[in-house]
Amino acid sequence: MTDLFEKSINLGLGLFLYSREKVEEIVEGLVSKGEVSQKDARRVAAELIQKGREQREEMEKLVRDELTKALDRGDVARKADLVTRDEIREIVREEIRQALREKEGGKPEDAE
Repeated sequence: MTDLFEKSINLGLGLFLYSREKVEEIVEGLVSKGEVSQKDARRVAAELIQKGREQREEMEKLVRDELTKALDRGDVARKADLVTRDEIREIVREEIRQALREKEGGKPEDAE
């Protein structure tokens, strides 16, 4: 039983790399060796798949967090910090309008 427990832990640790079919294949292998009963096979497979999902989510969060820390340490702009082409165009248009108003003798909008 200890051997089965160790195999389950080891399988669980690397499980997020496996597909559902691969997990079911591994569990069927355990059934054929008599390490898991046929009755428990579906439950064991479901538990291992769930562990895999949880580990994948934890790994994704860890990678995101580490990437965020690395970006915060560096001088890297994030997508939300960037100005879009449309925003640049609108700024340029407004500057042109402002210059035309001033040229025509009007006051700048900011001065009103």
